[in-house]
Amino acid sequence: MAWDFETDPEYQELLDWADEFVGTEVEPLDLVWPHEQFVPLDGMRRKAIDPLKEEVRRHGLWATHLGPELGGQGHGQLKLALLNEILGRSSWAPVVFGCQAPDTGNAEIIAHFGTEAQKQRYLRPLLDGEIFSSYSMTEPHAGADPTQFTTRATRDGDDWIINGWKYFSSNAATASFLIVMAVTNPDVCAYKGMSMFLVPADTPGIQIERNVGLYGEPMNGGSHALIHYNDVRVPAEALLGGEGQAFAIAQTRLGGGRIHHAMRTIGLAQKAIDMMCERALSRVTAGSALSDKQFVQGYIADSYAQLKQFRLFVLHTAWEVDKYQDYKKVRKDIAAVKVVMPAVLHDIAWRAMQVHGALGVTNEMPFFTMIHGAAVMGLADGPTEVHKSTVARQVLRDHTATDDMWPSEWIPKKQAAAREKYAEFIEHEVGNQ
Repeated sequence: MAWDFETDPEYQELLDWADEFVGTEVEPLDLVWPHEQFVPLDGMRRKAIDPLKEEVRRHGLWATHLGPELGGQGHGQLKLALLNEILGRSSWAPVVFGCQAPDTGNAEIIAHFGTEAQKQRYLRPLLDGEIFSSYSMTEPHAGADPTQFTTRATRDGDDWIINGWKYFSSNAATASFLIVMAVTNPDVCAYKGMSMFLVPADTPGIQIERNVGLYGEPMNGGSHALIHYNDVRVPAEALLGGEGQAFAIAQTRLGGGRIHHAMRTIGLAQKAIDMMCERALSRVTAGSALSDKQFVQGYIADSYAQLKQFRLFVLHTAWEVDKYQDYKKVRKDIAAVKVVMPAVLHDIAWRAMQVHGALGVTNEMPFFTMIHGAAVMGLADGPTEVHKSTVARQVLRDHTATDDMWPSEWIPKKQAAAREKYAEFIEHEVGNQ
């Protein structure tokens, strides 16, 4: 029976190094250059960050999601999950470790489905951390339902011409290329009639109408672009993975990405618990430390249990992906992880904020950023409600209806069956009384 909750010692040493490295060298970047992790490096930022990337490479933890032939380690989802738990504490950490979203997923699908020419042009500089990319899939009128997408790509000789609108194309303003999903055959179902294209960001016709910001960011100062593709012409070799393959590619990209997001969320939620515990032990009010107050103890206990349960669920799901090598087989659990994730971060960050009192709601503490991040997670890669429906449908497939008037666990019927099964013993017992 193979069942183990321990990480092999060699990899644990690397995790311990990463934990200290992120805490001492990377987390300060969030304060020195906030919100600039997707701005191409230049000047002093390059001088500061390139040596950090090199140190990560020296320890063999650069872009570990990809195979050795691409400069990674080929680590499975379980090892990636354990690393991402550490990286989740810092916005800069994924960039320093070569595994930032959306570039991680984009690199993965180019590695899986790209031609050699596409890998040389897009994947290699992406893996080297020299460029960024954007995943341009969502549309303004159909954010959660790709079957309603209307952006079209039509053949014109040896070229494709793309027309339509895309929304929330993250990092498009600083990306060197975009992966665009478009309808290529409107006469078949969307699952077979959509394709993906690798489009250089400087291609004529790509019009960023505005960069949408999250709450608190200045108007047109965000990083989520509304894009008009206006007669964007790309050659036939821009097609990624073959015509009509967009949905298959998207599932490969999104499945692993959701696990990475979940483990990074765990690292962030653990940071909130750490801050809550420090505050509880340090702050005295009404004659005793906050840590002596039962309400605060309840906050800590609930947060610990909630995070522990979620962490084990995510690790088990990552283990399933490694075992089966089939995202479809693990679809139910990946969707369930996505459902639970926003609530875990929201609940824990909210409790930590409460324990910090007035200080907790200021911009001098990170709790509202965490809570806002939880809200974003509830929508990114599909709303929580959509994933709940997916989970429910998958769970229901393992069950059947009953034709009986009464439920199968109706006690009177089961009691009668039990008495019939052990009738001879019951009769013997009665006869001896």
